Amino acid sequence: MKVLSDGSAGALEAQVKVPVIDASVHIFCQSNKDLRRNFLQEPFRSRGFPDYEMDWYGAPGGEYAERTTGPDDQYPGSDPEVVAKHLFTDRGVDIAVLHPMTRGIMPDRHLGTALAAAHNEMMVTRWLDHPQLGEKFRGTLRVNPDDIAGALREIDKYKSHPRIVQLGIPLQSRELYGKPQYWPLWEAAVDAGWPVAVHFEVGSGVQLPPTPSGLTRTYEQFVGFTALNFLYHLMNMIAEGVFERMPALKFVWADGAADMLTPFIWRMDCFGRPHLEQTPWAPRIPSDYLPDHVYFVQGALDGPGDVDFAGEWAGFTGKDDMVMYGSSYPHWQLNELSVPTAYTPDQRDKLCWRNAAALYGIESPVIPAVSTTAAAQ
Repeated sequence: MKVLSDGSAGALEAQVKVPVIDASVHIFCQSNKDLRRNFLQEPFRSRGFPDYEMDWYGAPGGEYAERTTGPDDQYPGSDPEVVAKHLFTDRGVDIAVLHPMTRGIMPDRHLGTALAAAHNEMMVTRWLDHPQLGEKFRGTLRVNPDDIAGALREIDKYKSHPRIVQLGIPLQSRELYGKPQYWPLWEAAVDAGWPVAVHFEVGSGVQLPPTPSGLTRTYEQFVGFTALNFLYHLMNMIAEGVFERMPALKFVWADGAADMLTPFIWRMDCFGRPHLEQTPWAPRIPSDYLPDHVYFVQGALDGPGDVDFAGEWAGFTGKDDMVMYGSSYPHWQLNELSVPTAYTPDQRDKLCWRNAAALYGIESPVIPAVSTTAAAQ
């Protein structure tokens, strides 16, 4: 249980305990050798594929936080006991939602599917089914959107696992996710009762530049621009009528940038209102498709920070019903859970645990059952 300011006016010194769900914990195989030897079969075991490290840009000081490696210098975020100590004991997290990091989109769709399946097996056998720690983990099933048939097989294999709570796809893609070729994948996610989490991938598979104008020069620019790719996907999904077609579909933009949603959606509403006749399959203005469909993992880079208008800003466009805390463990930023003092207690609870509990159906001894409707009230 995390100790936090209650956020109420005139009570900045008051401290209360609230549950914490970490909605973005990145897990890895121990090494490429571990991935090949224990989770890949031929003809893929001997194939070439990128390492986890990004090749184009490197974070100043390294990609990962200190002391996150395994006991035998295994890859950061690869040992359940180490991760559990850092999250549950040291940081007060109650439940961690795991995002296995794979390699993005591969030139060979069959190889990409095999890599995703290998990481799913790793997550299930080492983490979700861990005899002591498994009940505190929830999982993201990784699939390859370039291979719909393979993705559907993977969903069918795991959709009854009680601790898998969402589908995971790369933010980097060949096409925008509103296009019809992806609809069977979203329909399968709805059928399984899962939201779809979109997260930037490690490694350097086949991917387009991170901006519409090409490549950025520095790591800082790269990180600053990359999360904004959710805007292109989201607006394409709205314009293609995906949420109109699938009312139960939910998308989690796991690289943050909720702070960019309000100004962008305002622009799209102003432009879109007089042009709705061009999209009869999506007859409402864009912002009407946000509630109960769109979620974000809140990170350290998202503004405006601890300012006196933070609570009001969170309420614009209903963002406080969309955001969930995520640490991005074990990456270098290792986001601390910091609740702006201007947040109301309801806004604090939504960020810390309530939105995630409702979205993923998470219950525990310290997290009561919450419906999506109750979380938005």
